[in-house]
Amino acid sequence: MKKILALLLALVMVFALAACGQQAAPASSGTEITLWTYPIGNWGDEATVKALTDAFTAETGIAVKVEYLTYADGDDKVNTAITAKQAPDLIMEGPERLVANWGANGYMVDISDMFDATDKSEINPAALTACFTADGKAYEYPVVMTSHCMAINYTAFKEAGADQYVDTETHTWTTEQFFKAVQALYDHYGDTVGALYCSGQGGDQGTRALVNNLYGGAFTTADHSAYTWDDPLNIKALKALYDQSGIAYDPSINGGEEIANFYNGIFKMAFCWNIAQQLNPNSAGTGAGLTANGDEVVFMAFPSEDGIAKLQGGIWGFGIFDNGDAAKIDAAKKFIKYMCDSAHTVDAVRASNFFAARSAAEGTDLSGIWADNEIMNEYTKLMPMLGDYYQVTTNWAAARTAWWNMLQQVGASDGSEAAISAAVADFCGQANG
Repeated sequence: MKKILALLLALVMVFALAACGQQAAPASSGTEITLWTYPIGNWGDEATVKALTDAFTAETGIAVKVEYLTYADGDDKVNTAITAKQAPDLIMEGPERLVANWGANGYMVDISDMFDATDKSEINPAALTACFTADGKAYEYPVVMTSHCMAINYTAFKEAGADQYVDTETHTWTTEQFFKAVQALYDHYGDTVGALYCSGQGGDQGTRALVNNLYGGAFTTADHSAYTWDDPLNIKALKALYDQSGIAYDPSINGGEEIANFYNGIFKMAFCWNIAQQLNPNSAGTGAGLTANGDEVVFMAFPSEDGIAKLQGGIWGFGIFDNGDAAKIDAAKKFIKYMCDSAHTVDAVRASNFFAARSAAEGTDLSGIWADNEIMNEYTKLMPMLGDYYQVTTNWAAARTAWWNMLQQVGASDGSEAAISAAVADFCGQANG
């Protein structure tokens, strides 16, 4: 009898331990979540993303179903899904969509609890700020970023004697050096050196950065509540560009067409540039950092009076739609942690072809991710120059349209300070609604 009781007691203990084991299993294990991603580097490539999500599933037991969006109709698909209450669990894009749009309109989960003091110290300050609202809510967790910049035809610069005005080690120059270089190039070639393209919004981050950096003008208020193009320093920059020989306001081209002109040797500098162009300026097989005829391309920060630029940037990360399913929200948070703050962050960053939004992730140093790529490694010098991410300002879409229309009007004016000021005031008013 004692043996039977002992056996029964042992069986009870085994079942109790098994039950405890089941209770200890993650609540989200076995859950399937959906991820919609815009084409952010190779995060738009199915094979690349499948390798990342398969590894995540193997480690966590959480399945991930992925849909790939395009910028042509991605927003419409997301908005339609929201209306139909069929939004994805996760989405990958930038703060202008996740924070200023869907988050501000109440569709996203506040993930501010995912940022501890260590996270906040490791994440780039500009990237961190862009993911939070003024009242302390977070609707995006950043994983990668980049800084937009400009480029010069360094071969042409040397031929014109303008290379003396650039620092190719730091990739910086001053406003005075910029104008001297443009003049030297114009004197040597007698043609357009660079253009403020304004046929549409394509590449508009370049023209904004040029204007704002020249004399330190601001594009918006610090709290992103209003546009401040009518800053006298911006007007000063617009007039200086209008008056400079070799600089044109060109309403016939956009940023992509400006790059083509630069690539083909027509322009000697381009204001619409980033790491993608530096790696392969025209996908024509001529090699990284070269124009069509083999001239050397050097990327540069935008000129400023003190040589310290504030660059426009791209920030990308993940946000969670609030679909009312606690298990899926928990699983989505695990996905974010895995991709953005773990030893696996290296793989997530490399898949993007951009740069880590933080210096380290759970003890893994991220500073050397691109040490094996000379161009990417050199480009990291621009990352500390990432400036305010003002794309989260209210009425952003209308402001972009008003900006290039303003450039057209400035270019068509007589170039007087009064005419430029009037154009700026008109379109800044439109941007502010």
